[in-house]
Amino acid sequence: MAIVLHDPDELEAMRRAGRVAAQTLAAVAARIRPGITTAEIDAWVREDTAARGARPSQLGYKGFPAAVCTSRNHVVCHGIPSPHERVEEGDIINVDVTSELDGFHGDTSITVCVGSPGPRARHVVEVARRGLAAGIAAVRPGARLGDVGAAIEALARREGCSVVREFGGHGIGRRMHMPPHVAHHGPGGRGPRLRAGMTFTIEPMITIGDPEIRVLADGWTAVTADGSPSAQFEHTVAVTADGCEVLTERVAGSNS
Repeated sequence: MAIVLHDPDELEAMRRAGRVAAQTLAAVAARIRPGITTAEIDAWVREDTAARGARPSQLGYKGFPAAVCTSRNHVVCHGIPSPHERVEEGDIINVDVTSELDGFHGDTSITVCVGSPGPRARHVVEVARRGLAAGIAAVRPGARLGDVGAAIEALARREGCSVVREFGGHGIGRRMHMPPHVAHHGPGGRGPRLRAGMTFTIEPMITIGDPEIRVLADGWTAVTADGSPSAQFEHTVAVTADGCEVLTERVAGSNS
């Protein structure tokens, strides 16, 4: 399948979907505190998404059983919410929300610090946040897709962190996952040239230790092989005529 170039009407629809995802994520993140279960986070996402006239894109996707991914501490991604998993003081937890509105999808995530995590956890959260910003800064017409990953990996290495290689960003639009695959590592100057109308996610997964991961028996939950903390931030972006537009921009004070 070729990389889709969205027209102005489609981009406006994606802005609306991205705004819903961002608003739901901000509302849910603000409620996270020690003692809640990750199943409560899932319930909040379902309720808030429905209230905004959308649906959770992740629910049922390839059999995924929840409306949101909740990935605590050493969980890299795709953590499944559970009534038996409680958020604790000092945790870091990634909340990944994707919303479908009027046939278009918006995808975004943040890693929330619960109380006062330790210095290693705080560091990996900050590097992941800055890694997303570095990737977004590389998006402009005529750049190569590989420039995004190169910028992220360079920053992570400077900060003594690693980039998970098994997962990356993806094209998004009328489907949640579309071409192209967006690697968060590797050399710049390679891959497709970016063109106005392309839309994709940038979602670096950063570890403080080794980048190796393993997937648990549930077939979804990916964890760091060495048990070290991992963090991730994600936005959906559009390539514009003169640069980049973040379609899932969050309001000030929402752990962006």
